[in-house]
Amino acid sequence: MERTFVMFKPDCMERGLFGRIFTRFEEKGLRLAALKLLRITPALAKQHYAEHVQKPFYPGLEQFITASPVIGAVFSGPEVVRVVREMLGATSGLKAAPGTIRGDYSSSRQMNLVHASDSPESAEREIALYFQAAEILPWDPSLACWLQAPGET
Repeated sequence: MERTFVMFKPDCMERGLFGRIFTRFEEKGLRLAALKLLRITPALAKQHYAEHVQKPFYPGLEQFITASPVIGAVFSGPEVVRVVREMLGATSGLKAAPGTIRGDYSSSRQMNLVHASDSPESAEREIALYFQAAEILPWDPSLACWLQAPGET
């Protein structure tokens, strides 16, 4: 079963949208494997956004991501990386389609509410930044048989 990392960013938390957005992942049938309230430090931000540290927009990104608590989550499911990114929509809320999380709740490129891993490799790297192996609890809910047909996992 594929896993992905999802971060509910400071703007999501400050606007009180965590519950509403989290519910969309639950309703989709994604399996929660880990959940944690976090405060991103500048050092952790540099690790998470390593590919952006030298870019001119990075100081503002670090200021944003460290401004308030975030919630980190690990979800699992078939093709979960792709599924979650499609649920989020385009990076910019102004370009995201209605019906997507960003299309429904965001009107900014940076303040786009939720981060999600862009590949299975990124997911594993990001999960390791925020969670120890013992904090990830894969499980099969009793409703699993109603979410995917046998062989679809």
